[in-house]
Amino acid sequence: MRGHASSSICRRRSPISPARKPIRLLLVDDHEVVRVGLRTVLHNRQGITVVGEAGSKAAAVQAVMRLKPDIVLMDVRLPDGSGVEASRAIFAGCPATRIIFLTSYMNDNSARAAMLAGAQGYVVKNIDSGQLIRSILGVSNGLSMFDPALTRRALSKNVGSGEAHPEREPSLAPQEERVLALMAEGLTNKEIAVSLQLSEKTVKNYAANMFQKLHISRRAQAAAYFVKRQL
Repeated sequence: MRGHASSSICRRRSPISPARKPIRLLLVDDHEVVRVGLRTVLHNRQGITVVGEAGSKAAAVQAVMRLKPDIVLMDVRLPDGSGVEASRAIFAGCPATRIIFLTSYMNDNSARAAMLAGAQGYVVKNIDSGQLIRSILGVSNGLSMFDPALTRRALSKNVGSGEAHPEREPSLAPQEERVLALMAEGLTNKEIAVSLQLSEKTVKNYAANMFQKLHISRRAQAAAYFVKRQL
């Protein structure tokens, strides 16, 4: 695992902005050749700086706490667990970290688990370098990089499964519903504010209230909830 050591305390990050470039990226994959290839493709491209690497779940969590990357590019399968398990531990310690899953195959169950865990993206390894870079830049700007068709398939797994849902549907205010719908489309708070003719601060307040009602903490979870409700 590479990277420079720093304080073990992980503080909450503010949103990534152009003034805070480069984007600090951590690579997590159990195959060294994959990590080397990703570093070659991504380092010093479009403001991206690879700050470290990890080859296991435990090493990934430790690296995030030590290096405080902005984004983690995470493999789904790791030798000591899953990338989803690692992401939950990472979000618990560094809630502002953003995670993109990079996998060899499209698996609906894995994609659903990634979305519900709060990841911001799920992409396959056979995409070209330009698409991967655009995904990283999109997530750095607050977007969720999930394929819509994959999202619908993954979240439809619960439909008709016979699972009980005794809880009442959370009641959202009309403006919160509008914010949720636009958030599910991948719009940032600033873009939502323009669309609804509101201030960005007001949009943030609506989003915070909505998150509290839905018992979620991440935009990807809001998008997953919205899509699931449409099924």
